[in-house]
Amino acid sequence: MNISRYLLSGLAAVSLVTVSGCVTDPNTGERKVSRTAIGGVGGAGLGYLLGGLIGGDTARILGAGIGGVAGGAVGYKMDQQIKELKEQTAGSGVDVTETPDGDAILVNLPDVTFAVDSTTISPSFRDALDNVASSLSQYPDSLVDVMGHTDSTGSDSYNLDLSRRRADSVANYLVSRGVSRARIETVGYGEQYPVADNTTESGRALNRRVEIKITPITQDQVQAARSGS
Repeated sequence: MNISRYLLSGLAAVSLVTVSGCVTDPNTGERKVSRTAIGGVGGAGLGYLLGGLIGGDTARILGAGIGGVAGGAVGYKMDQQIKELKEQTAGSGVDVTETPDGDAILVNLPDVTFAVDSTTISPSFRDALDNVASSLSQYPDSLVDVMGHTDSTGSDSYNLDLSRRRADSVANYLVSRGVSRARIETVGYGEQYPVADNTTESGRALNRRVEIKITPITQDQVQAARSGS
């Protein structure tokens, strides 16, 4: 398979956002991506990140039994968690960022998390995942989506299954380190959402990844879930 149509769509979306979708934060002067602009060009490249929580939030919030973050503190707590995660996983290959809409934290686990064609987490990578698990326990008022991805080598069905099993493996590891299973959902996307060129080895390595999306839940969301609204 040559460069995936999903890659092309995603690059086009990112390019359009970069050119026309930036706004200036009036408090910090920092340039950020406009949520309105993202909504208009999400498409295949950004849609899986901007599509909300896997399976929706109401049942998951109730099932997880979390209390929620005070609305005014969400941004501060996200910034603090991102800073700490970056420090704790420095040198491991883990990439920690905000999602494009700024509503969640994205922890990108690299290809070396697993051996080739394996769902067993590499012993050398367990320390990094231990730090992620510790952060999730320290900041309990969030829901966690674990998303598996592959390169385009092999059949679509095999890649989809492998990505699901790797996502499950990461989720199970986090649970074994004390993170509540009720907070976590998993999904495998196979080769649908590449972030690099699948015609090169370096690109394929970037596409073989597991992402952990950490979405803070506010007290207002908890109250809305409890009231059924």
